[in-house]
Amino acid sequence: MRVVLDTNVVVSALIWGGTPYRLIKAAADGDIELCTSPALLIELREVMGREHLASRLAQQRSSVEQAIGFYGELAISVSPLTTPRVVPGDADDDHVIAAALAAKADLVVSGDRHLLSMGSYEGMSIVDAAEAVARISRS
Repeated sequence: MRVVLDTNVVVSALIWGGTPYRLIKAAADGDIELCTSPALLIELREVMGREHLASRLAQQRSSVEQAIGFYGELAISVSPLTTPRVVPGDADDDHVIAAALAAKADLVVSGDRHLLSMGSYEGMSIVDAAEAVARISRS
């Protein structure tokens, strides 16, 4: 199963653990393939560099670069040729859809209401982390 994680899910997984981290673990265990894109990795670097998140990583004896490196090695990077304008209310989220299309993903996992309200796009389900974990457990 190919999965694209929205930046908010990756941040939650790497900073707080919990259910989102179970998706990272599933990828590390070979149960799923995580996919990302250069645009999503740039966004992840920007978000993780925010002082409150970087300091949280420092408390965990990690750094932004280590976290990005770990995720970048775990996920397959795809390069979308285009970024379709499809997410109502938030053009920034179009990069998630573009990555998912390029990766031929089965699932898009997000905590973002704009993406979640879509439910699916071109056969890809858009779900929250808990639903993704449940689906992976069933497969």
